[in-house]
Amino acid sequence: MPLDPQVLQQFIPTGRLRASINVGNPILARRDDGPGGAAGVSVDLARAFAKRLGVELELVVFDSAGKSVDAVTAEQADIGFFAIDPVRGAGINFTDAYVLIEGAYLVREDSPLRDRTEVDRPGTRVTVGKGSAYDLYLTRELKQAEIVRAPTSPAVVDFFVAEKTEVAAGVKQQLEADMQRVPGLRLLPGSFMVIRQAMGLPKGRGEAAANELRAFVEEMKASGFVADALERHHIEGAAVAPAAA
Repeated sequence: MPLDPQVLQQFIPTGRLRASINVGNPILARRDDGPGGAAGVSVDLARAFAKRLGVELELVVFDSAGKSVDAVTAEQADIGFFAIDPVRGAGINFTDAYVLIEGAYLVREDSPLRDRTEVDRPGTRVTVGKGSAYDLYLTRELKQAEIVRAPTSPAVVDFFVAEKTEVAAGVKQQLEADMQRVPGLRLLPGSFMVIRQAMGLPKGRGEAAANELRAFVEEMKASGFVADALERHHIEGAAVAPAAA
């Protein structure tokens, strides 16, 4: 069915679809020399949605989740790709999740910490990417440990090393990649959270537009598009989210 022109206008007030892309999360996107300056699962979804709307796509690329969230909340972008979080929900309407990602803890080899349940104690400083899903979650959950914020998620491990904090927290795959270049590190077993990555749009765009985006995400999961994108971009450790209830 053709999209209601009024709903379409909610997505493209500038005449094109502006998609906020966070290259700070390697599961979803990375910088690229091709058109738009980024590539990855979220970029593929943005292109597919622009094609569905029949409009031109503009990628608005950021190096952190916080900046990407701010752009959509302020309506400087029309859609974005985020971890679902109640704080962000104040200004963004989320779809259901399309991908599930693990959040993990990294420590030095000689750290006395052996289990993720040991992290929340006095004297433990946990480095996170400022404004990331991990920052928002751990700010709520950690009662005794101190949070230290790196400028972006990709900078977490270097910041953790430079500031000599006790723990680094982030996307498991990013931490595993950092372990390949920084010797003497190990992951604590398991994950401290499972992040539900979703699409979103500014809250002021209305429920009709939000429902259209939700339906698109469900179709992309059911059709195998998301699974194919994960495979195409060689993403391991992330899973396609189940269908919405």
